[in-house]
Amino acid sequence: MTPGQSIKMTCLVCTAILPCFFGHAQPVTRISAGGGHSLFLKSNGSLWAMGENDFGQLGDGTYNNTNQPEQILGSGVAAIAAGGYHSLFLKSDGSLWAMGNNQYGQLGDGTTNNVNVPEQIVASNVSAVAAGEYHSLFLKDDGSLWAMGLNASGALGDGTTNNSSVPEQIVAANVTAIAAGSFHSLFVKSDGSLWGMGANFYYQLGDDTTTNRIQPERILYNLAAAAAGGEFHSLFLRSNGSLDVAGNDTDGQLGSGTSNPSPNPYPIVASNVTTIAAGRIHSLFLKNDGSLWVMGYNGVGELGDGTFNNTNRPEEIVASNVVAIAGGHYHSLFVKNDGSLWAMGYNNYGQLGDGTNVLTKLPVRIVAGTPGYNRITIQLLTSGDVALSFVGIAGTNYSVDRAFNLSAADWTPLTTNPASGNGILVFTNTPDATTNNYWRIRQVP
Repeated sequence: MTPGQSIKMTCLVCTAILPCFFGHAQPVTRISAGGGHSLFLKSNGSLWAMGENDFGQLGDGTYNNTNQPEQILGSGVAAIAAGGYHSLFLKSDGSLWAMGNNQYGQLGDGTTNNVNVPEQIVASNVSAVAAGEYHSLFLKDDGSLWAMGLNASGALGDGTTNNSSVPEQIVAANVTAIAAGSFHSLFVKSDGSLWGMGANFYYQLGDDTTTNRIQPERILYNLAAAAAGGEFHSLFLRSNGSLDVAGNDTDGQLGSGTSNPSPNPYPIVASNVTTIAAGRIHSLFLKNDGSLWVMGYNGVGELGDGTFNNTNRPEEIVASNVVAIAGGHYHSLFVKNDGSLWAMGYNNYGQLGDGTNVLTKLPVRIVAGTPGYNRITIQLLTSGDVALSFVGIAGTNYSVDRAFNLSAADWTPLTTNPASGNGILVFTNTPDATTNNYWRIRQVP
């Protein structure tokens, strides 16, 4: 069959397509990236997860990895935190829930047993969560700070190096923001002071020493607004929009232009920074114009600049419209103001959620924003070569997702006309209708 003959058949096929529609995705509102897994929330309060699940950190009742977003809860979730191998989330009623690895008590349920379904830890009054490699932090409505899990380096800040499998109050009041690095913890108080505790062998606490701290230590006296912790480095956002960094800089994660560690908070960007995030050995931040900037390790593409080259200076990746960011061990996530979710970097566990286990060094859209024509679900009720003509968004590309038992031989990529957005998708070896097979057309950058 010639291309012309295939296109001519389009109308005949469309009369037999049940259904054929453009879908509108629920926008993504919150994201968190862990060791080899990712979490996100949609605007309807639903919780979604993808990636590594060896310890049950996805909370789907199995220990199977998944490379596509999987809905865990349909509504009512307000905040999320992905740790190294565990996950935390808050419901809108203020309850705290956890799942995944619990080797050191980081789930806070009084045991060291792993859990592969969400388990309630605190019934009410929780307002924020943060997750490190093997420890967890949360805030209550009264401004009190609580911690549980691994404490060998003092990350819990309770004055000991003993692990705790139950939530332990560390600060009684006035805490407004929290962050968990791999083995250290950071928090901000209502007076703008910045505090830290835990591992410090690369100056990540920013106190001009390499001494671990088993109790909270004040790092900045005022103007602190937020913090973010990586494996051995930290980011500090000040209330005037400036960005400071401390800790290890071997891979350029501090963005200082050197590979020298910074023992004290060191200014990298003077103003206009609104949001910060730290991966294991890379860093991300947003400016008030919605631009996304990155620095640090890029060996598997987590910076999203199209290369595998580290960078020791802040590099702009997206020029505008980014509203949320997250850094995992070796992958990154971000959300645009249309509610679309994008990912880049390592993907061996499926943590990017793109339906593959192939890493990417450029951002790939995982969840489409709204409004916009973003997906068509088609059931083909005929066999032979078929061409489907559709109208998308001008200047975009598309890929084909397969569902059920289709193989790669059953489809070929479509072409697009960037000027008009019109596209033609050619299906080959179309199965008989009795097999009930479907194709999904997914818009990608």
